[in-house]
Amino acid sequence: MGYSCNNKCVFCCNENKRNIKEKSFDQIKKILIKLKKEGYTYLELIGGEPTIRKDFLKIIRLAKKLSFETIMFATNGRMLSNYDFAKKVIDAGVNHIVFSIHGHTKELHNQLTQSPKSFEQLIKGITNLKKLGFTNIGSNTTIVKQNCDYLKRIGELIYNLGIKNAEFIFVDPTHGAPNHNFETLVPNYEDCSSQINKLLEFATNNNLNYFNIRYYPLCFIDKKYHDKISEINEVEVFDVSHLAPDYNNIDALKSRKIVSRKKIEKCNNCDYFNICEGYWVEYIKNKKIK
Repeated sequence: MGYSCNNKCVFCCNENKRNIKEKSFDQIKKILIKLKKEGYTYLELIGGEPTIRKDFLKIIRLAKKLSFETIMFATNGRMLSNYDFAKKVIDAGVNHIVFSIHGHTKELHNQLTQSPKSFEQLIKGITNLKKLGFTNIGSNTTIVKQNCDYLKRIGELIYNLGIKNAEFIFVDPTHGAPNHNFETLVPNYEDCSSQINKLLEFATNNNLNYFNIRYYPLCFIDKKYHDKISEINEVEVFDVSHLAPDYNNIDALKSRKIVSRKKIEKCNNCDYFNICEGYWVEYIKNKKIK
């Protein structure tokens, strides 16, 4: 809906888009009506930070009136630390919320968001939803150099918060901060693989069937966890259109494979060639691999 945010995450891929004008309510209304007529059923509202929009509740109510089956949004959780606001959000019609959790401690999370108290507000936001009886909560964690050694511990925090649907996303270096601060932010696949396998082992041992990894080559992950790769699973479930203020990507799954992901020489003889998306193009360029 727009790129305004009340955090300043060091890894934000949209950091250079903050001044792009947000979609107006009327623009969003027109789009939602069109999408509903075309048969879309799953609506995800993203930013920036969606909850800081003054018309956020109005947009949720519109989506509910249009009868989208899933109305969800991704959030840093800070606005939801206000109990009254959290209640209004639920009452408006949201039925799925995903929290961004990037560290297992306030020190690590707040370092990455560059926003003091953001961790404390995040936890309070989740607590408020539980008090309201709202349980359809998920999480996402961006994997960067600063947190890749702590993925299992972040997973343990997420589990202890009662969240059983979590996605760990290897940072996308195509745009924004990860692109021009590549060496500072983007870890080696090799360096994260042991932590990812430990995380997925923890999830398996605790029957967390929806702890998934996104944007990771399969060769770095134990074969028994290959069913936990998001981009493999989503092609069987979703047709995805991404409608942003500055572009429309009508087939987001297909275009990512063409524009942003690429196989390298070693992939040619890999058993997973036909199902794996390979590496980020910018990763290959910056790591100087073939």
